[in-house]
Amino acid sequence: MNKLEGKVAVVTGGNSGIGLGVAKDLFAEGAQVIITGRNKGAVEAAAKEAGAIGFVSDQSNLADIDALVTKTKSQFGKIDILVLSAGVYSIVPFESVTESNYDTSMNINLKGVFFTVQKFVPILKEGASVIVISSIGAYATPATAHTVYGATKAALNSLVRSISFELAPKGIRVNAVCPGPTETPIFGKAGLPEQALQQMAGAIHSKMPVKRFGTPADIAKLVSFLCSADASFITGSDYVIDGGLISVPIMA
Repeated sequence: MNKLEGKVAVVTGGNSGIGLGVAKDLFAEGAQVIITGRNKGAVEAAAKEAGAIGFVSDQSNLADIDALVTKTKSQFGKIDILVLSAGVYSIVPFESVTESNYDTSMNINLKGVFFTVQKFVPILKEGASVIVISSIGAYATPATAHTVYGATKAALNSLVRSISFELAPKGIRVNAVCPGPTETPIFGKAGLPEQALQQMAGAIHSKMPVKRFGTPADIAKLVSFLCSADASFITGSDYVIDGGLISVPIMA
C-alpha cells in the first residue's frame, strides 16, 4: 500500500519546479492533490501532468488564500497535507534593493506562507503534516546579492519552529525542507543575464561534493516521507537537502 493512500494534499506553487515534483510524488504515493499557481495555463498543464486538481491562486494575496481554503473545504472537507512551495528568487545587491523588491519577496515568501498556514488550520485534520519549502539560503549565503531572499528563508525556519509548538496540541506537525541548488525554472526568473546565471551555477557546481544539482524528485522524496506516518515523531525541524554543499570546508 502506498504511504499516503487516501490522504488529501494541497501544494502551493505546484505548477513548476520543486512544487510540481512534490505534487507528482504525493500523487504516486496515493494522495489526492490540489496544486496552485498564479498562471492559469501553467497550472492547468501541471495539474494534468501531476494527476492533480489545479487552482489559480496568488500566495501573496489573502483574498486568494481565503478562496483556496473555501474551495478545498467544499470539495474535501478537511485535508491531511499542506506543502508551501510557492516562492520567488530575486538576486539584487543589498545597496540596490528597492522597497518593491523587498515587498515582493516578503509578501510571497514569508507573509503568504504565514497566512496560508493560519487560514488552513481549521481544515487540517488531527495528524496533518505541514511542510514549508525553505532553502539553505536560510543558513549560508550562496552568492552575493541574496540579502532579501536569505532573510525570507531564515524567517521561514523560525516560523516553522514557532507554529510547530502552537499547533502540536491539535496534532499537526510542521517541518521545513531546505534544498540546496536544484534544477528548477526559478533560477531563470532571478533577474540576472543568462551568462551571469551560468557563471554562478558553474561556481556552485564546482563546490558540490556530489557533483550535481538536486532535482525536484530528490526534494519530493523527503517531503513525502515527512508527510507520512513514518515521520509521526518529527515536528519543528528543518532538513537540509543539498548534496553536502553546506558542509564544504572553508579551506579544503
